[in-house]
Amino acid sequence: MTIEAQIVLAVFADYFQFFVQDEAANEDFGPLWTDEAVERLIAAGDCSVGIGTVRNMSVPVALTIHPDEPEDDFHEWDLVNECSFTVRSGRIAILGCTDALPEAARISLAPGPYRLRVSYSGLDSLSEDGLDGDDFYRLQLWPAPLAGLRTLKEKAGASR
Repeated sequence: MTIEAQIVLAVFADYFQFFVQDEAANEDFGPLWTDEAVERLIAAGDCSVGIGTVRNMSVPVALTIHPDEPEDDFHEWDLVNECSFTVRSGRIAILGCTDALPEAARISLAPGPYRLRVSYSGLDSLSEDGLDGDDFYRLQLWPAPLAGLRTLKEKAGASR
């Protein structure tokens, strides 16, 4: 699997979410966080993606950029989702929903449509108070035509 770029972060997942977005995006996620989106831990807009978390704390996030679709390793993860979004500005930002955009981590990308695969692990590892856990969020991004949101691996015990 070829990786063109990689960034590892601790992102403050205030309100149990963080975003990957075109740096110029200004989408309202209120209507996008439907009951189904909350269950899936993902909400997709046109130029941004909201990723749900199991903790309302800083969470570990690894983003890799690929030239094409990465290999399937779903058996290693608790949940795997994919969605599309468009990069218009040539840069994406990764930030918590209450973080200031000017301080967000950024990565440069060619403008165009991208596919984002979000793999979640450690979703059932939280401490009793919900403050500590081994949850981890891997983001894999590659250029691809726009396509709908798909769950490639559901959480054990998912209601669908």
